[in-house]
Amino acid sequence: MKVQQAGSCTEDCPETALPVLTKQDFKSAQEIKWCPGCGGYGILSEVQGVLPRLGIPREKIVFVSGIGCSSRFPYYLDTYGFHGIHGRAPAIAMGVKCARPDLSVWVVTGDGDGLSIGTNHLIHCMRRNLDLNILLLNNQIYGLTKGQYSPTSEFGKKTKSSPLGSIEQPINPIAIALAANATFVARTITDDLKHMRMVLEAAARHKGTSFVEIRQDCRVFNDEALESFKDKTTRRESWMYLEHGTPIRFGNSGNKGIRVRGMEPEVVVLGENGVETEDLLVHDAHGSSIAQAMFVAELPQPEFPTALGIFRQVEKPTYEDMLVAQIDGAIARNGPGDLAKLLNAGTTWIVD
Repeated sequence: MKVQQAGSCTEDCPETALPVLTKQDFKSAQEIKWCPGCGGYGILSEVQGVLPRLGIPREKIVFVSGIGCSSRFPYYLDTYGFHGIHGRAPAIAMGVKCARPDLSVWVVTGDGDGLSIGTNHLIHCMRRNLDLNILLLNNQIYGLTKGQYSPTSEFGKKTKSSPLGSIEQPINPIAIALAANATFVARTITDDLKHMRMVLEAAARHKGTSFVEIRQDCRVFNDEALESFKDKTTRRESWMYLEHGTPIRFGNSGNKGIRVRGMEPEVVVLGENGVETEDLLVHDAHGSSIAQAMFVAELPQPEFPTALGIFRQVEKPTYEDMLVAQIDGAIARNGPGDLAKLLNAGTTWIVD
């Protein structure tokens, strides 16, 4: 169970009623040690604001992290937490969820932690569809280790470890999540906290693996990462919001959209050359196929704007529910297990 609604309590409430939690209840006493102006502050604040609305007791919430600036999250939340090793947060979280399916389990990772050494764990976690939430904080740089290019850094990025420019093509986190068949895939941004709040709550209420890429800058080593969003003159030209069942539109006056001819996308302007709203691509987040979501996720930049919102949101059986069902079925057929009998079954050897 991920979400359980808690009503407000009155004097007549039974002693077993859940207490009404507030954002303050999820703030730990630890000093926050991010750089001034880091987007992590906004992400932390929004997570702390969403958690009380879920109606889940703090002792039923676990945050798991790996290594990096993002991975300080468990210290700053007054819940249970586990600070893992580099890239292994998804593996730890899977173990926690399988052992305790009743817990609300969150993974907080970064573009370096989750998409470099941790890519394999991340993919398998998403394809299994455990009921947990993955937040990938993407600043397109290694911040904690002082500014090397990361798996999501753009081609040609000049850093301390790529002084002549990176010659690697960047990973698209949304495309990775879709290819792994994650049942909830979304992208939000630290410069739009209202949008982030909506996406985080939708992810938390989803039954299955929720993957949310949160775009942010690194004020010290990659301050220009979100420059096109911060500039109001370019924001609506460079970014677009997705809404299920709605034609995809963008532009300063909302007069631009995406039309598909054959399998090729093109930017069109409403009213020019007979283009009407009916000609635009309509976003479908609930389709059983990942094809359209992947199509939108892989639109090349800067020719096309970067999409924000929920790319995919579908329901499928969760791994832990099927695991418990398998175990219960085996016990019903064969009775309770006997470890000593199991160890001595079959062919055994005595080593002298």
